Amino acid sequence: MNLDPRTIAAAALGRDPGSLIKARSLSNLVFLGSDVVVKLCDRHTRLSREATLTRHLPAGVAAPLLVSGVHDNVDYACYARMPGTSPSMEAIDARTARGLAGQAIQRLEQLHDWTPPAEVVPTLSETLDHGGFTTREAFEQEIDRVKDAVPRHVLDGLNAIAENAPARAMTTVPVHADCFWDNWLADGDAVTALLDFEWARFGEPLDDWFFLIRFSGRHATDVLDLVADRTALSKDVLRAGCELREANFVVSDLRIALAEEPETVAGHLVQLEELIVGRYWWSLPRSSMA
Repeated sequence: MNLDPRTIAAAALGRDPGSLIKARSLSNLVFLGSDVVVKLCDRHTRLSREATLTRHLPAGVAAPLLVSGVHDNVDYACYARMPGTSPSMEAIDARTARGLAGQAIQRLEQLHDWTPPAEVVPTLSETLDHGGFTTREAFEQEIDRVKDAVPRHVLDGLNAIAENAPARAMTTVPVHADCFWDNWLADGDAVTALLDFEWARFGEPLDDWFFLIRFSGRHATDVLDLVADRTALSKDVLRAGCELREANFVVSDLRIALAEEPETVAGHLVQLEELIVGRYWWSLPRSSMA
């Protein structure tokens, strides 16, 4: 099996991509060149579905896809390398954070407003085990699977969230569904691309607003306010929707940890304490925009 990125990229692009440096990635092998990014994967099909989607996305949302395919049973995708790096929201000042968040919101709204062509609809309609909210019943079942590992007061809080959840999530618009800040590029104060569409699917805008707000660190309140202003959603609706999604993700992670990664269980329980006891979404500090 050939996993040499330079050989694969040269064959696909019809030119030498130049020196390639391996980058950090949890799901694919990623290599950075001067003007190209090469992704390889032989473990799952998410890179293939990402390439299928990226090829049809509205201009300006993602890094342009140059070519994709299969080489010796290895999925590959070559993208134009966009300027910038993933912004560290904890390190930047409030004004820059608000500016980047505003641009990110605009790009996500462009994605949410996109009408996918018929050939992309099956990909966006796939059932993915993404760990997020799907139905109230499924969430209640997840809570039941971890109940013996969760303190009673936390379990009561999770059940209260489930009781107030809608019967099912909407699947009305295309969502990225993984748009935390590591998946954005910014060059100074300008957002240049949204990356990694592996988990993109039909969902509802709240599926993206959760990631954008929750991973904005000390600027989370500002970003929540920006989303509320832009979308005309009330802040309470945003807080409740984001709380529901975070509860689903953490409970799903805890269930997996109990079965496969016992060393990580304590960390997930700490997250649940912050969410339920600390009431994270209802105790965010006052916005610096006030």
